[in-house]
Amino acid sequence: MRTRIRVLAPLAMAVALTAACGESGSSGSDEGGSGGGTASGEACVPIEGDQLVVLEDDMELQNADNVIPAVNAATAASNPALLPALDAISAALTTDDLIALNAAVDVERQSADEVAAGWVEESGVTEGLEQGSGAIVVGGGNFTESTVLATIYADVLTAAGFDASVQEVGNRELYLQALKSGQIQVFPEYLSTVTEFLEDDENSEIASGDVDATVAALQPLAEANGLVFGEPSEAADQNAFAVTTAFADELGVSTLSELADACGDGSLILGGPAECPERPFCQPGLEETYGLEFDSFRELDAGGPLTKAAIQQGEISVGLVFSSDGALAQD
Repeated sequence: MRTRIRVLAPLAMAVALTAACGESGSSGSDEGGSGGGTASGEACVPIEGDQLVVLEDDMELQNADNVIPAVNAATAASNPALLPALDAISAALTTDDLIALNAAVDVERQSADEVAAGWVEESGVTEGLEQGSGAIVVGGGNFTESTVLATIYADVLTAAGFDASVQEVGNRELYLQALKSGQIQVFPEYLSTVTEFLEDDENSEIASGDVDATVAALQPLAEANGLVFGEPSEAADQNAFAVTTAFADELGVSTLSELADACGDGSLILGGPAECPERPFCQPGLEETYGLEFDSFRELDAGGPLTKAAIQQGEISVGLVFSSDGALAQD
């Protein structure tokens, strides 16, 4: 189970039910969305298919949870080659890479060590790295993506002259404390999630879908906690909404705005965790930001096998997934 807190927290506690929950209602708002509806309700019914595709969040409803290296500030200051090596990874890592890495471990059953080493070799990120020295412990979470990223970090740091190793750590409360104290020196983090975690005011949300603005908001929080952060990668693991490629191709849509244009008549069936109808980043956000309306909501799980199966089997039109899920890997 993933340890990081997501914007739909507590996702891990979402009730995995398979029965439809009936009508969920709609805001009926067209603010920020296209609305209109150019296709009939019949044209917008779910279409089954094995391949899933994420519709682009072109109006930045979701917070930017790009992968970003977190480093103990004292360690970074005494090891000038450290951040450049990690930034080289960020410059090369994409969301498609994350999807492929997750699929290689979770679907193809390769080892995290093997998958990480393959990415490092193919990416060429170790070429021309400034050389450092000394022991560096990279922390990793207890889920596939974090383990693979931590191993990539360690492999690249080893190529940069460091004696790097990976240590699995617990939840964010534990590993950030270990990072601050120097028990571990590096951790692959997620931009918006760590920004909100470090923000003391629980009623103030300073992260957003704007990567640069969120990085700017993170910097003073990092300094106050004895941390520094490298450059954010293009790779992001955040809430996303998927349909079958057959559905997307039939309607000619690749973004959520285009989906609202094509199916603005309230004929869509949405699937996701129990809290989706109340969470601003789920159904209310889709309604208010994009002007989408839904015929009904089906209570499933949080980006897990129930939601993905319901999309594939044509039981729902669109479902909440995670943008780097290995199930999104193209055949």
